Amino acid sequence: MAEEHRPTGTIATKGIELLTLSTPNGYKVSVLLEELRDAYGLDYTWQLIDISKNIQKEPWFIALNPNGRIPVIIDHDRNDLAVFEGAAILNYLVRRFDTDFKFSFNPETEPDQVAIAESWIAWQHGGLGPMQGQANHFLRYALDKQSHYAVQRYVGETERLYGILNTRLADRDYIAGTGRGKYSIADMAAIGWASGLQFSGADITKFPHVEAWVARCHARPATARGFTIPKPAFFADYNRAQRLADPEAAKKEQASLDFLAEAKKQFNYKYTSP
Repeated sequence: MAEEHRPTGTIATKGIELLTLSTPNGYKVSVLLEELRDAYGLDYTWQLIDISKNIQKEPWFIALNPNGRIPVIIDHDRNDLAVFEGAAILNYLVRRFDTDFKFSFNPETEPDQVAIAESWIAWQHGGLGPMQGQANHFLRYALDKQSHYAVQRYVGETERLYGILNTRLADRDYIAGTGRGKYSIADMAAIGWASGLQFSGADITKFPHVEAWVARCHARPATARGFTIPKPAFFADYNRAQRLADPEAAKKEQASLDFLAEAKKQFNYKYTSP
C-alpha cells in the first residue's frame, strides 16, 4: 500500500483550505464546510494532519496555529489568513459565507438567538469537549495506570453535561433557534462529540433526546459527508457494531467497560444532572 501523503505546508492558492483529522473537533468544521457546499456551492481543499506523526508540531503548522492542534483553516482569498480553534472557525465561516443565515442567526433580526447559539457553542468548547476528551483518554488509553478516580470523574462529568443537553432537546429538534429550533453551528459544534457518546463510556440510555438529535443531524446528507473527511469516524456509535466485530477490539471494549464499572463502584458514583 502506498504511503499516505505527508503534508509539508498548504497546497491551495485560493479559497478555504482545511487542515484536519478524523476527530470530534475536526468534524465540526468539515460538517459546516459540506453544508456550505450544498447551500452555496462553496468549494474547499483539505489535508489530513496525522497527529501520531507530530505533523501538527512542525514549524510550518505552528506558524498557522501556535497551539499545535487541529483543525485549522486558511482563507487564501484573505491574504492566507489562518483561523484556529473550532468555535472561532465556525463563527468565521458563517460570517464569511452564510449570507442567508441558513446555519447561523442574523444579529440584526435575531440577536437573542445569536447569543443563545454562542452560549451553547461556548458550553461545548469549554465543557463537553474537554471533559469527554479526558473521559476517552482515561477509559481507552490509560487503564494500565489504574486511574479509577479519573475515569469515573470524567465519565461522570460527561454524563452530567449530556443530561443538560438532553433537557435542552426534550421539546426541540435543534439546540438554538425559535420554536423547535434550526440546524445551526450550535449543533455542529457538539455533533462530533455526541456521535461518540458511548465511546466515552456514557450510558446512552439516559439521553434519548440526544440520541434522537444525533440521528436527525446525521440524516442530513452534507453532515453525513462531513463525517467522512478526512476519514470516516472510527469512534462513532453508528460504527460501533462494525468496530466490535474485530475480536481484539471487542476484548478491549469489554476491558474498558469493566474498568469503568469498577471505578464507579469504588467511588460510589451516582449520575446527577440538572
